[in-house]
Amino acid sequence: MMRHRLRSLVPVLVLAFAASGAGAQAVKPHGDDIYMPQPGQVGKDVMWLGTPEAMVTAMLRAAKAGPDDFVADLGAGDGRIAIAAAKEFGARAMGIEYEPKMAALAQRNAEREGVADRVRIVHGDIFKEDFSRASVVTLYLLPELNLQLRPQILAMKPGTRVVSYTFTMTDWEPDETIKGSTFDAYLWIVPAQVAGRWSVADDHGKDVAVVDIAQQFQKIGGTILVGGKAQPLLGPFVSGREFGFSYLDLDGAFRAVRLTVDGNRAAGVSRLGEYEAKLTARRS
Repeated sequence: MMRHRLRSLVPVLVLAFAASGAGAQAVKPHGDDIYMPQPGQVGKDVMWLGTPEAMVTAMLRAAKAGPDDFVADLGAGDGRIAIAAAKEFGARAMGIEYEPKMAALAQRNAEREGVADRVRIVHGDIFKEDFSRASVVTLYLLPELNLQLRPQILAMKPGTRVVSYTFTMTDWEPDETIKGSTFDAYLWIVPAQVAGRWSVADDHGKDVAVVDIAQQFQKIGGTILVGGKAQPLLGPFVSGREFGFSYLDLDGAFRAVRLTVDGNRAAGVSRLGEYEAKLTARRS
């Protein structure tokens, strides 16, 4: 099934290569005397097409990669994304590449670029290797591979940034689109799982509200029960570990709540104009 799907996408990817090679984001060769990969060569479930240099930088910039990050590039190819993460952004990086000759080339490239102390290329399968500690994940895979990885990515630490070149994650809409001269890239921020019933209390431990939240990826909605009166949440959002909403209190005043999630507990503040009160919440 996977091979059949690959064959059906070959014309699209060949067009992508032809278009990128003709434009400003042309892909430079990253081979050496030992091994020179050919754009369009077929590997396991995919064909190799290097991400354009300008887009590599744009993707990592959109993900706000930095010295405190660990970047995992799934399907590392010649290592250009992992190398750029270390060389341009000061991050530590791991690339996972199934093809042994390509993986060896990527490691040699990291050594040539002077970042082998911060870049490790793993010869392995992206569905078997552990990349759960990454704070940034980069992809240039076929759509069905993105979908297979999606549950694993959604289970990662909230706030993990995920960037995919060319292909989306279908109904998980991106938080940002990164425009390219030929094809775009897409950024997602892994959201905390906030669905359920939350009991909200003030800093004295007194219950002040009950909030019921429904969630689909980074989109949430629900109701709040205050003083026996239920109303819809206003402007609810979740981004990484942060979630919030607004509501009208019993006096008709507009209050904004912002909470940081830690499993089934959360803590934050409620704001009414310049007045700020501490809140805690627990999910039942």
